[in-house]
Amino acid sequence: MLDKLKISVFKANLDLVDQGLVIHTWGNASGRDKSTGLIVIKPSGVRYGSMKPEDMVVIDPEGKVVEGKNKPSTDAPTHLMLYKKYDAINGIVHTHSTYATSWAQAGKAIPPFGTTHADHFYGPVPCSRKLTKKEISNDYEINTGKVIIEALRDADPLTIPSVLVNCHGPFCWGKDAEEAVYNAIALEEIARMAFYTVLLGQKEPVDQYLLDKHYLRKHGKDAYYGQKKSN
Repeated sequence: MLDKLKISVFKANLDLVDQGLVIHTWGNASGRDKSTGLIVIKPSGVRYGSMKPEDMVVIDPEGKVVEGKNKPSTDAPTHLMLYKKYDAINGIVHTHSTYATSWAQAGKAIPPFGTTHADHFYGPVPCSRKLTKKEISNDYEINTGKVIIEALRDADPLTIPSVLVNCHGPFCWGKDAEEAVYNAIALEEIARMAFYTVLLGQKEPVDQYLLDKHYLRKHGKDAYYGQKKSN
């Protein structure tokens, strides 16, 4: 079942390790099959070096295991909340990458200081509020999804493809698992640049018109970055 998606999600998980975004078992990736609505996700606590595509777990939108011998990631309910809310998202990754997690642990959004940020995120990368004791004690992973949605407000999730969960770390997404990994890589580099920018004393974000130019030339309806797709 969903063998192609299993391979894609398996590769996405390994890519997180290869890119230095994950060590040990500190992260997960998932992907959604558009036709069935089923989700493929990393198994909980399984080391990346021993994983195989067939170890991926297939779950339905309510979190019930449809196929697989392993338990799904403990973050699965967070992934499911985001899939339910946003039709455009079909891939999600969660990491504890160093710089993005540092901003999350500080409880700070990442300001758009320059054009590198603007090429990927149409505004600050938001940081959620802290979860309450009650939210942590009851349905913690579901409530994590809720504060991510709350932090995005009315934004198109594909224009701001990451949120920092306060005191926790980043969740990133995209049109598929591969794009979610791409956005996680971009986020970590942008978080690193922003960290050093703040150390150098800069506090003001890039001018809005420059942010607009860089984001829209790459992602807007009249985008002209890159090559035309052949028919």
